[in-house]
Amino acid sequence: MKVAIASDHGGVHIREEIKGLLDELQIEYMDMGCECGNGSVDYSDYAFPVAEKVVSGEVDRGILICGTGIGMSISANKVKGIRCALAHDTFSAKATREHNDTNVLAMGERVIGPGLAREIAKIWLTTEFTGGRHERRIGKIADYEEKNL
Repeated sequence: MKVAIASDHGGVHIREEIKGLLDELQIEYMDMGCECGNGSVDYSDYAFPVAEKVVSGEVDRGILICGTGIGMSISANKVKGIRCALAHDTFSAKATREHNDTNVLAMGERVIGPGLAREIAKIWLTTEFTGGRHERRIGKIADYEEKNL
């Protein structure tokens, strides 16, 4: 598995935590920024490139972090083929992989701490899609995208 990871200025600390987790899990990753120091940047400038790497197949999944995770998830979901979930608890992290086959995870640094963020990311990274009736539901999303985007 290969993961693209990025954050805006509101998510740099959690991004570093998740990079440490990826190293521990021996998962290859591509750090796509930001290197913003104390400056403010726009979350969409980081969400779009990560999402595009996922849909192109260059990476298998993406992880995005901003202050709340909301801006990143909204932006990523504008990219055709992305199923980005905002998760701030472990149950949702597991369910979004099992039921929704999400390919991008968004989290908010101002909402959760580093320990919980690591736990959420680990669950999300190691949980497989269960398929079955959920495949039909994912198919309906893909069909809608084809007709309307």
